[in-house]
Amino acid sequence: MTAESAVTTCFRHPKVESHVRCTRCDRHICPSCMREAAVGHQCVECVKEGARSVRQARTAFGGRISAVPLVTYVLVGLNVLAYLAELARPSVVDRFGMLGAGLRGTDGAHYLWQYPYDSSVHAEGLAGGEWERLLTGAFLHMPPSEGIGVLHIVMNMASLWTVGRVVETQLGRVRYLALYLLSALGGSVLQLLIAPDVLGVGASGAVFGLGAAYWIMGRRLGYDMRAVNRYMIGLLLWLVLSAGMTSWQGHLGGLLAGATVTLAYAYAPRDGRRALIQTGVCVVLLAVLLVLAWVKVADLTGGATA
Repeated sequence: MTAESAVTTCFRHPKVESHVRCTRCDRHICPSCMREAAVGHQCVECVKEGARSVRQARTAFGGRISAVPLVTYVLVGLNVLAYLAELARPSVVDRFGMLGAGLRGTDGAHYLWQYPYDSSVHAEGLAGGEWERLLTGAFLHMPPSEGIGVLHIVMNMASLWTVGRVVETQLGRVRYLALYLLSALGGSVLQLLIAPDVLGVGASGAVFGLGAAYWIMGRRLGYDMRAVNRYMIGLLLWLVLSAGMTSWQGHLGGLLAGATVTLAYAYAPRDGRRALIQTGVCVVLLAVLLVLAWVKVADLTGGATA
């Protein structure tokens, strides 16, 4: 055997001489391919294969454990950016706030809904085909000159920051985002059903959904419920006291939707069916909310939904 033939090289980098073997697959590896193992070194492929075979830690509700509540941070950021957009261009609220049905004249003025309407006005809101308002309204807030002004976004973001991080940590990012969006949608749909001609804005529906989740999770995990109950009492008092300044329909709708989703998260059986049941409840709730919205808009427009 010649000296040249005795030289061993890395299996991933054939031009690099190597005298170290992977302790798992026994192939030669160079320094750039080495990964520290409990004993010796492993190659990159074996490390990846080992990671896939390790069972991922899960929360009590089936979500992946994450120390950083990234979704909450992103949601707060989106709400703040939307508010800055409102300040720069107030027309954003009129165009993207939650509105079931309204009329807008050629002069830009807004009028209460009536059907049928003449050619001097056109439909706006969901009745005008602007279905995105079901969610976009949940990222907007009262302008400084209206209602409770800046306090509206401050209170919602403070609640989202405080409770959202706790709920996200327990649910995991995917389940948490589904809860937030379905709660926001639930608030918009209940407003559509009860007050379709009222323009509504605010993340309150989603925040109330998180509040319901916080309470249900506390019961399921055996928290000391005194602090949780105090928070919920404050939330419910705000629902009543703010009825004349904000959309109580959005608050209540978000609370009910959030409670429905979290009950599925909390009490689904802890076996292979858990994810399927949790997903199924979310999909069914989404379908019910969209059907209710479609039926209401069809009723408002005489069946001529856009």
